[in-house]
Amino acid sequence: MTVGIDLGQAIHALSDALDLVGVDRVLHGKRVGCMALCCGEALGLDTQQLNDLFHAGLLHDCGVSSTQIHRFLTLELDWKGVEFHCVQGSELLSRFAPLAHLAPIVRYHHTHWDVLNALRVPPNVARWANLIYLVDRVDALAALGGNQDILQTRHDIRKTIQRLRGSFFAPDLVVLFLDLSENEAFWLRLEARHLIRFIYERQREPGIVPISFIELKQLALIFARVVDAKSPYTLEHSLGTARIGCFLAEQVGLPPVTRDKIEVAALLHDLGKLRVPDEILDKPGPLTQAERAVIQHHSFETYQILRGITGLEDITLWAAYHHEKLDGRGYPFRRHGGELTLEARIIAVADVFQALAQPRPYRQPLSPVHILRMLRAFAQDQHLDGQLVEVIGRHLETCWRLAMDLPVAGRLPGTDANA
Repeated sequence: MTVGIDLGQAIHALSDALDLVGVDRVLHGKRVGCMALCCGEALGLDTQQLNDLFHAGLLHDCGVSSTQIHRFLTLELDWKGVEFHCVQGSELLSRFAPLAHLAPIVRYHHTHWDVLNALRVPPNVARWANLIYLVDRVDALAALGGNQDILQTRHDIRKTIQRLRGSFFAPDLVVLFLDLSENEAFWLRLEARHLIRFIYERQREPGIVPISFIELKQLALIFARVVDAKSPYTLEHSLGTARIGCFLAEQVGLPPVTRDKIEVAALLHDLGKLRVPDEILDKPGPLTQAERAVIQHHSFETYQILRGITGLEDITLWAAYHHEKLDGRGYPFRRHGGELTLEARIIAVADVFQALAQPRPYRQPLSPVHILRMLRAFAQDQHLDGQLVEVIGRHLETCWRLAMDLPVAGRLPGTDANA
């Protein structure tokens, strides 16, 4: 089965998700992509090379999901351990064939130029990775200027880049940057309203690329692994939700194509969590009203990210509705029972089960029997679909094993579905 999606839209959607990690300091990847593209045009690169350079700029930080790490990236010029996220990002992209050629650029985008030469990295990889590194550090230096006008801070930024010529950055790329950045327009186009217009115009360029459903799952896994890596308490959450969702879909007789789409939607359902600061997700005590409000943004953020990808319309809704309730008291759309499809209900039940089976900073993981009792209480209160909860009840052991990524075999003590 092939799926017609716009790969460019998918890349922009992933960039939008990565932007959320910055919380307040957003659009980092887009600024890096814009500056890299500007430099590539000055170098006379062809259209394909320009697209690759731009996309590498958008996705260079795909190995980052922690807001703490993001602060380091945008507020420190260099530090020990910076390459960890480069390796992570490279491994993620290498798993998706249409973007795998960008993986080496991401792998070396924080490696100093003098080190790149010693490592004997292929010349094109070294050059484009170093260009991404240069403009990435330009944006970090701009962040250090705080609320100062960029035209005031540009001189200090240029001096720093010049000072790092030959060590951090390739000498000829520094010369190119200094030439381009002498122009005020180079900096002004990075302001949010101009940058967003530029991105919007690029998104309008046609680029439907048919990919297999296996490749779509691989793309969804990139998103899911970025989200799940955000906190030790959410590790494997998206993958576990997908496993349970697929199992429930099979038990209620949905066709294989629909089961596959449910798997993708479940993998993507928590994309918006990237906007939630680490300190809220990892808080060991009850959330304040303000903190809970921050959490309640996340499913709408998921909707906003995914709705930009043509061809994923139903998957977008199933993913975005995972906190809706049958009685209409869920969020963020306040949908009622009749408006929630079976597919959306399956993801909602799978999400709750998997979350309860995992540890959280304020509690230990719950036993299968305890989870079932809670699910039945939620169903009685018209929060979850009661029929799906009873499917869980008939297959409690299997669902628990799927949540924990254990082999589905054998018996566990204390998993009597009627307990």
